[in-house]
Amino acid sequence: MTILQNHRIQKEPGLRNFITVHMQQYPFIFSDERKYRIRRHLYFWLFWWVFFSLLYAYTAGLNLLPDSRRLPVSTVNSIFFMAPHMFLSYSLMYFVVPQFILKGKYKSGAALVLLLFFVTACFSAVVGMYFLPGIRAWLFPYNTSHPDNATFFLSLLGGLRGAITIGGLAASIKLMKYWYVKEQRNLQLQKENVEAQLQLLKAQVHPHFLFNTLNNIYSYTQNTAPVAAKMVTGLSDLLRFMLYECNQPLVPLAKELKMIQDYISLEKIRYGNKLELHLDLPDDTNDTHIAPLLLLPLVENCFKHGTSNMIEQPWVNLQISLRGTQMQMKLMNGKTNQASKETASTGIGIKNVEKRLALLYPGKHELNILNEQDVFIINLKVELEYQKSSSPINTTKQEMAHA
Repeated sequence: MTILQNHRIQKEPGLRNFITVHMQQYPFIFSDERKYRIRRHLYFWLFWWVFFSLLYAYTAGLNLLPDSRRLPVSTVNSIFFMAPHMFLSYSLMYFVVPQFILKGKYKSGAALVLLLFFVTACFSAVVGMYFLPGIRAWLFPYNTSHPDNATFFLSLLGGLRGAITIGGLAASIKLMKYWYVKEQRNLQLQKENVEAQLQLLKAQVHPHFLFNTLNNIYSYTQNTAPVAAKMVTGLSDLLRFMLYECNQPLVPLAKELKMIQDYISLEKIRYGNKLELHLDLPDDTNDTHIAPLLLLPLVENCFKHGTSNMIEQPWVNLQISLRGTQMQMKLMNGKTNQASKETASTGIGIKNVEKRLALLYPGKHELNILNEQDVFIINLKVELEYQKSSSPINTTKQEMAHA
């Protein structure tokens, strides 16, 4: 058999869309292209070199030099002090901030920041006491009043002052960029969530299924009233769940599974004895909750693109298991070669599920879709939430009457 499709959904499309748009509008700030990243760093260190030179040109350390010679000496000092400053800045921006501060490890992060400040101050003191005197004597032989008699302690304090300044600036830029991206990402996710909810109304119960069900009801009302009554009951349960349960962000997993069972029961009536169905659902859902109507499009897709096109021996296999709060779902259905071509590109229902999973369960789900020649397989893992249910699982007919 030839594999046509095999992919895994783990990333957030809202974040990717935001970064793509902002990379196009502000490539100098947000783009990860090599040329923009090099420019950003060059401009940053050029700014720091000029700032550091002007800031320390008239400090106490160079007060013995004439005013006309302070700036050249300070400019040279700034170049050599960039080595410890770069060490501190990149350690903070690419290690401490992303690995500790942004992950909530504040105590370990604070300890590392203090350690880096101290190491950078020692690095600066060594540069200032053992490297710069000879370089200044070589570049500025006319200056006889170099402040080279400073103690290591005073050099350490001076290095610490510079480390705190550059470290605070570098970390602030990194955090400001992170929080701005996060804020814009949340706005994008809210927008996409609204759009997904609108698409949900179109994608969850396909008109194809509704029309077939209504036609079956019409045909059975003429000959077999009990069967028609059962179908009407099943359809009303489905519609009631969609209208009165799905306005909540989470519903009990037991209700979601009950709704899937009602849907499959209606499809079984339509297929009669032709459908080979294997259903394995957990007996105890342990008060786990799931986003409403998250699984139905996957099940509906089996009948819409798979069994409905099979003239002989249509089959569906659904297995759902629960381990703690992790739900695992394996869904398989047979299909024809023509259906393989139709489902080669994921339909709106599955695309909607992918988007909702990315929005509602970022980093907490795995979705694998395997589209082979005569079988369609979906493997889904979702980390659900635990909530104590305060209402019974089975809703009554009175709910619809009083709503």
